[in-house]
Order: sequence, then structure tokens, then C-alpha cells
Amino acid sequence: IQFQNGFHMIHFEYLSFQMMSNLGLLKNIKDSVYFRDGMRRIDFVLSYIDDKDGEKKQDRRKEFEANLKKAGLELETEDKSESEDGRTYFLKIHVPWEVLATYADVLKIKVPFKTNDITDKKDMPMSWLCTPYRLPEHVMQPEPDYFTATFDKSKTDFFLIEDKETFFPPSTRNRIVYYILSRCPYSKEDKDKKGIKRLLNNGTYAAAFPLHDSRYWTRSRDAKCESERYALYKYWARFSRFYKEQPLNLIRKYYGEKIGIYFAWLGFYTEMLTYAAVVGLLCFIYGVASFDENVWSKEICNKTIGGQIVMCPLCDKKCGYWMLSTTCSSSWQSYLFDNTATVFFAIFMGIWVTLFLEFWKRRQARLEYEWDLVDMEEEQQQLQLRPEYETKCTHRRLNRVTQEMEPYLPLTSKCARSVLSGATVLFWISLIIASIIGVIAYRLAVFAAFASIMKDSPTNKLDVVGSLITPQLATSVTASCINFVIIMILNFLYERVAIKITDMEVPKTHVEYENKLTVKMFLFQFVNYYSSCFYVAFFKGKFVGYPGDYAYMFGKWRNEECEPGGCLIELTTQLVIVMVGKQVWGNIQEALVPWLCNWWVSRSARNHPESLYSRWEQDHDLQSFSQLGLFYEYLEMVIQFGFITLFVASFPLAPLLALMNNILEVRVDAWKFTTQFRRPVAAKVHNIGAWNEILNMIAVFSVVTNAFIVSFTSDMIPRLVYKYAYHQGNESTMEGYINNSLSVFNISKFQPENRPDDGENPDWYRDYRYPPGHEKQYTHTMQFWHILAAKLAFIIIMEHVVFVVKFFVAWLIPDVPSDVKARIKRERYLIQEYLHNYELEKLKIQLSQNGNNLLKAKVALVI
Repeated sequence: IQFQNGFHMIHFEYLSFQMMSNLGLLKNIKDSVYFRDGMRRIDFVLSYIDDKDGEKKQDRRKEFEANLKKAGLELETEDKSESEDGRTYFLKIHVPWEVLATYADVLKIKVPFKTNDITDKKDMPMSWLCTPYRLPEHVMQPEPDYFTATFDKSKTDFFLIEDKETFFPPSTRNRIVYYILSRCPYSKEDKDKKGIKRLLNNGTYAAAFPLHDSRYWTRSRDAKCESERYALYKYWARFSRFYKEQPLNLIRKYYGEKIGIYFAWLGFYTEMLTYAAVVGLLCFIYGVASFDENVWSKEICNKTIGGQIVMCPLCDKKCGYWMLSTTCSSSWQSYLFDNTATVFFAIFMGIWVTLFLEFWKRRQARLEYEWDLVDMEEEQQQLQLRPEYETKCTHRRLNRVTQEMEPYLPLTSKCARSVLSGATVLFWISLIIASIIGVIAYRLAVFAAFASIMKDSPTNKLDVVGSLITPQLATSVTASCINFVIIMILNFLYERVAIKITDMEVPKTHVEYENKLTVKMFLFQFVNYYSSCFYVAFFKGKFVGYPGDYAYMFGKWRNEECEPGGCLIELTTQLVIVMVGKQVWGNIQEALVPWLCNWWVSRSARNHPESLYSRWEQDHDLQSFSQLGLFYEYLEMVIQFGFITLFVASFPLAPLLALMNNILEVRVDAWKFTTQFRRPVAAKVHNIGAWNEILNMIAVFSVVTNAFIVSFTSDMIPRLVYKYAYHQGNESTMEGYINNSLSVFNISKFQPENRPDDGENPDWYRDYRYPPGHEKQYTHTMQFWHILAAKLAFIIIMEHVVFVVKFFVAWLIPDVPSDVKARIKRERYLIQEYLHNYELEKLKIQLSQNGNNLLKAKVALVI
């Protein structure tokens, strides 16, 4: 109000001040996790856009939101005029204490009732050495350690409730809200039409998500806000922290137990890979250091030995005779991975796998106790009943336990769906096998072409690498690259097929759904990723025949032969290309795709002031984390686990490559969760689920595959048999091994279709057969059968030794640590004792009150 002319300027300054104050208030409201009153926390956000023809959607939303209010939730709507695009409405949801307490009781959520009084033995010798890897205590332990019990709404004074608004953490709050949202009906006519998932699928709502508590690069301005996202980014999600431990308790508190368990497993797996990588590197160093002991390679490279041996053509017509000395380089390369250390490393990895799985069980048991997952009852699995199951199952029957009518899928329908699903999986596996056969045909057809092109050795003109390029190497590398492309294409297509057929089976619970999908996807990817390695390891060069009687594929292409050094180097090449290619592609896909999508979605928002970009709009523009997001993360790591265990005898450096990838993987996943995805709805799980059984299966199978690789793919056993049984002279040496391992063939007996265009004389081939002119010419010698017996004996001995050690280690290491058992018993004892004392105190108070009331009644009667 203007009282006199002198106050004009002050008046305008006052208005300016008011406008600035209102703008500051707007900033606080916009970038906040609270309702406009600044008191009620936003536990969930729904977004939607009004369509021109959206009357039906509007009716659904109206009914749905009315039912949410009946369930006790409090709602607040942000009008589209307040949104950045001017089209999107945001519905903010708050769950009050009464509703939280009711559903915490229903969901049997554990809450603290007493401070943990068991001393934690953390003092370890030389613990100061781990100081550089430690994180601050407030990050590692974001909340005190308590004994917990299942929440009971009628006994709220039994629990340690200091502030009702902060008693349940945001992750628990959003889990409760999502439980209500997933079961809330949205139709008056049909009560079976319910759940936020169906509303998202039919476009009634565009998105549903809990809010991040702050921007990831700075703390929230609101002192009441935890800013845990910022702490996670600062201490966990940056690559510069790759050497630091993970704040698992903070991850669990912010994202929930399901995501926490994944990162705990990934971190533990990476930690255990360190030991395998060190041993594998030592084995490789041994191969480099013992180069001079490689007598057979020296003989191949010797001009008077390998330089005088003319070998049979490796293909018909186009391939000529070749000198054994041309394989000098590949022989030396093969020795790096095919030496005495190979056997040791194969046995070590069989034991390492067991130690990894057993120690993980112990770690998992400790996490189950610390994260209140020990007594997670079976009913909680039923609480995860899929809305799709309730919708598609129109039949009802009486549940004998609950005595309530529940939906069910008839046995005939279930069997029909399972048969169709199984047939689809078999069809796609057949496609993989067909593609592998196609790649093999490519190898056979192209090898002759490469051999013809390189006949005059044009590649020798290339500096450094020219002498290393051979028809075998060119064929192997190009076939491996083609195979990798086919793998990625089939994998991309099958993922969608697997989801469709799993949906068709209508699994009852989310756990059952994930288990069914896990089996389908892993079975397919097992064949897809490993089939080419199995071919090189166990089939290539094993069914070749001999000169004059070669074996043919489809009667057209002659089967491939291994080089004199064996197929191990080609298996190594195949393994490196597929494994490294998958890891590089996976990291690019995981990091780059979400970043590009978010950059594109938020491009218009970048033109607005940061202060006006609301918390719910920021999160809305992020990528949605799908229900199967963790499934793909596990699948990627389990496939990698297969590579480093099933074929590790051929490539001791595989664990080192996996370790380097996983160090990056942990931080990429952390960065992705913290910066690129909306906050996922928290979920509880006991453990890593069906992946435990898959890892155990791979562990057992890896012992068999590595034993066969050492026996039949590696040249280790033939060399040992020669050294100790067929060597010349009194000393056990490898001199003369090359001549001993080759057989002679009379080129005049070549069939016309096998004979090269221009011939040379004499000729040799890799096998143990009697020479021409012998009464048993071209049949296997006794040495061949001795070597075969030694190979089979090695397989039996190695398998039995490793399995005995595995079972002994598994028996020796208890699944649950003794201190965890003691804590569980202590907690159960305290729950009983405290509940007993609590009920006793209540009874005394009740009796005392009843006695006082009775006394008052008597006095009143007397008066």
C-alpha cells in the first residue's frame, strides 16, 4: 500500500522481492520428493497424457484413482500446464502411516525391535593393508545393526519406532505402494480388471515409478531428504572407484534386496576371478619361459627335419603338397597354451569352481541374515501372484489352505502350452545347429579357396604378420567372425520369442515366470554361444579318414584336419573372438544405448532452467528398468562363467579377460542404475534363484569338457606317451617325436578326385598308421591304441580326482557360517523372550486397569 509518494520505489522493490521469493519457493517445490505442503513424501508417481479419444481411459483412471483413495493412499495431481512438454499429467502418491502399518503386517516386513548386542569380530591381522579399498563407515553401514522381527500393527510399541515418517525406508514404502497398485481394480463392471501393469499396457497410464531422492551429481537442497542416490554415485558408480569395495548395504537400502543380491554376487564373482586370473597368467608365463623346452616345435622349424617333410594336401585339387616347416609359427603359438601347465590349470579350475560356489553359499547365507531374508515365508511368493495369471485363468477352485476361491489353469491347457513351448525351443535350437553346420560348410569350402589364393604366398610380402597368415588362420578367423554375427542375430530374435512363449505358458508367480524364462534363455544361449567351440574342440580333425579314403561332409566337402600342433590354437582363437566380442558388444549396448535414449528424450528439457525441471519430470525422462532387467545381467555373466570354465584348458588367460571386463561391468552397471534408469521398485528375494542350479550344472560339466580338451584337443597325451614309452635311446626325451607322430602314404594310390593339380614326392600325414607295403598298411598301429587308452585313462583319473576334491571341499565348507547360525538363534530367542515379556507387561497393565475400575465401581456403589 502506498502511504505517500516517497514510498514508490520501496513498493516496487518489495514486489520484486516477493516475485523472487515465490520463484525460490517454486524451485523447492519442483525439485522435491514431497507434496506441495512439504510434509508428505512422494512414494510413487504415475504419468498420463489426455488423448482426444481417451474417454475410456479417463473413466479407467477415475475409477482406479477412486479405489486408490479407498485403499487409504493420498493423491496429488500436477496439471499438464506445469509439465515441461505441456501435455503430461503427473499423479503423485503418498502412503500414510496407517496404510504402511497395515500392509507391512500383511507383507510380513521385518523391522527392528532391539539393537544388536553381539560383538562383531572385525579385527583382522594386517587389516590396515585393506584401508585403500575401504569406503567411509557411514556409506558402508548407512543404518545401525538391529535384531528384527515381523511387523505386527497391534504391537507398534514393541518395535523401535522413533519417527513414523522415517521408520519405513523409501524402498519399503514404494514396494508397499506397488503392491497396492498391482491389485487395485479399475472397472466397476468387472472386478477382475485390476493392476497398474494392465493400465500401462493399454495406455491408460504412460509410466509408473518411484522417485530418486536427489540428482545424482549433487545433494538435495531439502535437509530431510537422504540424498542416497548422490552417495551411490559418488562412492560407487564412478569408474575411478573401481578398486573400492561396494556399499552393498546402501545399495540394498536404496534399491531393495533383489538388486543388492545381484551386485553382491557380481562383486564376489569378480573377487574370486582374481585368483583364477593370477594362476592362469602364471601358467601362460610358464609357457613363455619354457619356450626352449619345446623340442617338437624346433624339429618342425628345423630345415633338415620339418623342412624336408612334405605333407599331404589339406583339400582336394586346389591344395598342393606343403612343407611341415610352414607351420613353425603356429606350433610355437600353440605351445603357449598347450604345455604341462595346461593340465595343472584344468585341475585347478575344477577346484576353483567348487570353492567359488561354496564360498558364495556362505556369503549368501550371511546376506540373508543381515538383510532379513532368512525367514521369508512361502506366502510371500504367493503375494507375487502375476496379474496376468489372474486375468487369463477364468477357472476357479477352492484353495484347501486358505479356503478361498483362487484362479487356476486346467491341466490339459497347461500341458498343451508346455508342449507348444518346448517344440518352439527345439525349433530354435535346430536353427542354431543348422547355422553351425552352415559355418562348417563355409570352412570347408573357403579353405580350398584360401589355399589356392595363398599358393604363391602373396601374404609373405606383408611386414611382420605376413608369415603368420596361413589358409588355416584365415579360414578360422573369418569363420569365427561370421559365427559371432550369426550368434548375435539369433540371440536378438530368440529373446523376443522366449518372452512370448513364456507369456503363453501363463506362469503363476513372478518367481515361476523368471525361472521358466531363465531355463529357456540359458538353454538356447548355451547352444548358441558354445556350439562352435564344441565343434572345434571335439569334432574338427577327429573324422578325417586318411589319404585315399577321406571322409566327406554331404559327400561334397572334405572334413577339416587339425594342424600338426593340434586344434587347440584354433579353439583358443574361437574362444577369444566370441568371448571378447560378446563382452565388448555387451558393454557398448549397456552403456551407450540408455545414454543416447535419455539424451534424445531430454533434449527439449535442456533448454529450460534446471531449477524448473521437476524431480518427477527428470525421472520420467529416464529409461524404465524392466522387470527382466536383472535377468539379462545374470545371463550375461553366467554365459561368461561358462566360457572361463568349460574351455579354460585351451586358454588360461580367459579368467584374466573376464576379470578386466567385470571390473568395468560393476561400474557400468552401477552408473547405469544410478544415472540412466528410473528407480526400480524394490523387491525381496532369497538368493540368485535358478542361476544357482545353472552354475552348479556348468561347474560339473566343466570338469568333463576340460578333461576331454586336454585328452583329445591338446597334443599333451600323445607327447607323454611318446616320451615315456616310444622315445629312442635310454633317456626320456622328445627328440624324434615329429617323425614318430607322422605316417607315410604312397601318392600313387591317391584317388583322381583327391590328387592335387601338381604333385611332389614323398608325402606324410598326421596319424598313427602302418606304412604302405606293410601287411596291415594304412590301419592303425598299436601306438594309436596305446595313446587312445592313455587319453581315456587320463579322463577317468582327472574326473575322479577333481570330483573327489570337489565333494570333499563342499563337505568341508559349511554353507552357513557358525557366527551367522549363532546370530539367527540369538535373534529367535530374543523375539520369543521379548514378546513374552511384552505380553506379560500388557497383561499386568490390563489387570491393574481392570482392578482400578472394579475398585471405582465399588466406591460408586457405596456412595
